[in-house]
Amino acid sequence: MVGKKKKKSKGSDTEDERAGKKMPRKKYEAEMEVLQGELVAMQEWVKATGAKICIVFEGRDTAGKGGTIKRIVERVSPRVFRVVALPTPTEREKSQMYLQRYMSHFPAAGEVVIFDRSWYNRAGVERVMNFCTPEQTQRFLDMTPMVEKAMVDSGIILLKYWLEVSADEQTRRLESRMDDPRKTWKLSPMDLKSYKRWYDYSRARDAMFEATDTAWAPWYIAHNDIKKRGRLNVISHILSQVPYEPYPGLDVELPKRQKAGDYTEPALSVRHIPTPF
Repeated sequence: MVGKKKKKSKGSDTEDERAGKKMPRKKYEAEMEVLQGELVAMQEWVKATGAKICIVFEGRDTAGKGGTIKRIVERVSPRVFRVVALPTPTEREKSQMYLQRYMSHFPAAGEVVIFDRSWYNRAGVERVMNFCTPEQTQRFLDMTPMVEKAMVDSGIILLKYWLEVSADEQTRRLESRMDDPRKTWKLSPMDLKSYKRWYDYSRARDAMFEATDTAWAPWYIAHNDIKKRGRLNVISHILSQVPYEPYPGLDVELPKRQKAGDYTEPALSVRHIPTPF
């Protein structure tokens, strides 16, 4: 158990209401529609110019990385926007240079790659949970700014976001996963082990910022206790960091369809999905 369960309010705006900053869903969806339209414009610019964009999402457990990424990629092409969420490294990958398995996923021309957690695992969970030695962590912190400088010098637009959530809100979100069958997959044994080490993660985060917040690859912190506002803020910021051209819109008319001629629908013996709803 994470803590004593509290009665949950109905609806999807509970954290907004608690903070006294409720954002009506209609307003949220209207704002999101505009931003997602701009993401499509950014996509077309990326395709046309061969731009390379790499977006890193890090943050505390339950900070809303997955939900933010979902809204970013919801209305764009998976051929342009690619989400990378790597599993535990294999034995072969463990023997490689630490950053090696991430490099193969860096964007090529005309791609936007989003890392749902990234090489910064070494500065966070691996450090806190003793999956690596202090020497390995320090070597990573020393090396990463140089690697990211090489990325930027090669033409990659590198954006790094840390999603922050308060301790109380993290508790509420973990508790909400316990009995919701849609969310139980998000509640891992590692989450429970990490939960009690809040300040160890704070120290690891602070050391990571100090070592890797550079002029060429700065960190951007998004406070995400209120998910709706957090998602809008992050997407808006991403758009502000990319020099894309606004989408001009389409000025086209649908052509007339051909006539059926001698075509008739065949009586094929195929299986149709039932329509119970």
